[in-house]
Amino acid sequence: MQEITIDQLQEMMETGVSSARTITEQYLARIEKIDRQGPALNSIIEINPDALAIADSLDKERTETGPRSPLHGIPILIKDNIDTADQMMTTAGSLALLGSFAAKDSFVAQRLRENGAVILGKTNLSEWANFRSKKSSSGWSSRGGQTRNPYALDRNPFGSSAGSGVAVSASLCAAAVGTETDGSIIMPSSACSIVGIKPTVGLIGRSGIIPIAHSQDTPGPMARTVRDAAILLGGLTGIDSKDSASQKNAGKFFSDYTQFLDAQGMNRARIGIARNFFGFQVKVDKIFNAAIEKMKQLGAEIIDPVYINHLPKMKEYELELMLFEYKNGLNDYLQGRRPAGAVNSLSEVIAFNENNQDQVMPYFGQDLLLRAEAKGSLREEPYLRAVEECHRLSRTEGIDQVLQEQRLDAIAAPSAGPPCLTDLVNGDHFTGSSSRPAAIAGYPNITVPAGYIFGLPVGISFFSTAYQEPRLIKLAFAFEQASPVRHPPQFLASAHL
Repeated sequence: MQEITIDQLQEMMETGVSSARTITEQYLARIEKIDRQGPALNSIIEINPDALAIADSLDKERTETGPRSPLHGIPILIKDNIDTADQMMTTAGSLALLGSFAAKDSFVAQRLRENGAVILGKTNLSEWANFRSKKSSSGWSSRGGQTRNPYALDRNPFGSSAGSGVAVSASLCAAAVGTETDGSIIMPSSACSIVGIKPTVGLIGRSGIIPIAHSQDTPGPMARTVRDAAILLGGLTGIDSKDSASQKNAGKFFSDYTQFLDAQGMNRARIGIARNFFGFQVKVDKIFNAAIEKMKQLGAEIIDPVYINHLPKMKEYELELMLFEYKNGLNDYLQGRRPAGAVNSLSEVIAFNENNQDQVMPYFGQDLLLRAEAKGSLREEPYLRAVEECHRLSRTEGIDQVLQEQRLDAIAAPSAGPPCLTDLVNGDHFTGSSSRPAAIAGYPNITVPAGYIFGLPVGISFFSTAYQEPRLIKLAFAFEQASPVRHPPQFLASAHL
């Protein structure tokens, strides 16, 4: 099953060479061998006990009426902050939510089922989607433990969608769904040498997802190829009646994003190179400068340099916004669970963690939860100002200003530095990332593998203004086809130093 694509899986099922059940069995066997045993990636927190039964029913349906969509019978993993109304829990990796089962499917789970996907299981994540402490280790949760990077097992998988990124990279599923508030799709995708799409906020409905900040939260596809990511994106879009951001999407989304796959998509495109995000690692700069030359060869007009202003101020106001929205959003989510669970508010989560410190907080605390709990309502002036400033700095005087002044189709930058060593004592120590402007703006961002440093992956990001997923998919696909650098991980103990 290594590196196999969704199209290849569909062909196998169409021709009778395989079936959804057989494919699901093969992925389950690979999970047991690679994730559970050696090299023990620890990327999957729970297997769906209904997966084989679902596959059987989809095989029967294919025989009787044909496939529902390109996702029919395809095993997909989803992050453990996404509700599924089945035998799997939704815990955000927290022991505080152990035993928490959703009464209704999230919009994401609903769309996957409607399209005939097999929800194979749930992936491990940074606990509470990496919004518990500034000293956290990405990919660690009190329920699931530490997820390991498949390229070098002592390295970090980055971001809160760590399990989704690792599982896709290690071919434990056909593709996966992650979520991002800031960097949690882009960074693990870069660190695991896969494609990640962080869509426009609201393009995919967010109901039934444990929130951080409704201004920035979004689910998104993670896959080994741009085509597979585009297939999954089309299967997830739609109007979510329970998500106000999604209700603004009428006429702005597509059910088929593969129509925008164009190997000549770089030709005559104007791409700005955001030099704000260079200089943190010499070898990253070298890889990206080679990528610039490749884009020129593909016919792109490169505008170099461009600069996105106000990055420090963006960071300051973003945290303020997140703290307010996290408290209010999490309280709403927990109080909406029926029957009520062991914890029904952020304050009760904090108390649970304090009472279970040995299990929940052996490495880092909950400073962000405490700061969020101290915040008030979403009507308070500091919150309203944070929202206004985030939009002004990231949109009006940020991405939109650069795009308009330079007449750009997109902005490109290094996605992140190479994966750092996992450090449970001191927490993450990232070298650099370009995810923040698009995340705060709620704009789309796509990362594609760009190269390796001592065997450690590095990605290139393309981002633009709202609802420009078609244009970004064109650019990302053209770059990928001309620079097919991805190679599967070898599960080495350490990097090639």
